[in-house]
Amino acid sequence: MQANQTPEPVVSIKNVVRTFVTEDAGENTVLRGLDLDIAHGECVVVIGPSGCGKSTLLNIVAGFDQPTSGEVIVGGQQVKRPGPDRAVVFQDYSLLPWLNALENVALGLKLSGMRKRERLDRAQHFLEIVGLGAVSKRAVYKMSGGMQQRVSIARALALEPALLLMDEPFGALDAIQRGIMHEELTRIRRETNSTVLFITHSLDEAVYLGDRVIALQAGMAGNPPEGKVPLGYPRDPLSDEFTEVMRQVRELLPGAAH
Repeated sequence: MQANQTPEPVVSIKNVVRTFVTEDAGENTVLRGLDLDIAHGECVVVIGPSGCGKSTLLNIVAGFDQPTSGEVIVGGQQVKRPGPDRAVVFQDYSLLPWLNALENVALGLKLSGMRKRERLDRAQHFLEIVGLGAVSKRAVYKMSGGMQQRVSIARALALEPALLLMDEPFGALDAIQRGIMHEELTRIRRETNSTVLFITHSLDEAVYLGDRVIALQAGMAGNPPEGKVPLGYPRDPLSDEFTEVMRQVRELLPGAAH
């Protein structure tokens, strides 16, 4: 790559339209020609009201759903189905309660055909990254919600995906646990240089985690409004700078006073 060239984005969402058929045989278009690029190592947070297409967008990028038109490119390949280059962290953890933390993290690696010793070593490594190396043999049903979500993140990271997709992963946690997980995720991102697409309805979560915040509106056409978050880490949610960025991001949302 020449010095004056910019690197190819990890994710390129090109003119994506998604229309659903309603119960009365009508149509509901939630995404209308959406364009979005995500660079390597970037955390892009998508925020917006219920029904605006946040989870629809994530499902299309994950390969769980297909756009009505347009395309999604991840790592230079068009997304047509789920794949190991995209790992998803859901709100409900999706862990197997009869397995311990290590076995849960290693499960995806087992399904990919990795040898037992190698997959257990890798699973242990990523549990250590999320701060659970010392309790890798603990049954997940004996863990707190925050610990279970860290196991879920370790399981996703162990696949070494090009893109980490997170669909309101901390929505079921209380305020204290959410704050802890915000700090943990920013630390993990620094250590792994992960590229993240993060879905949330929480404005302060978006500003705390994101390098950019994308504001979706139901049925909007073209590029959604976005705001950059020019704050370093650690971020102080009580600081004047944080409050000012929150104000700017709030103005991107539908119904905001201008």
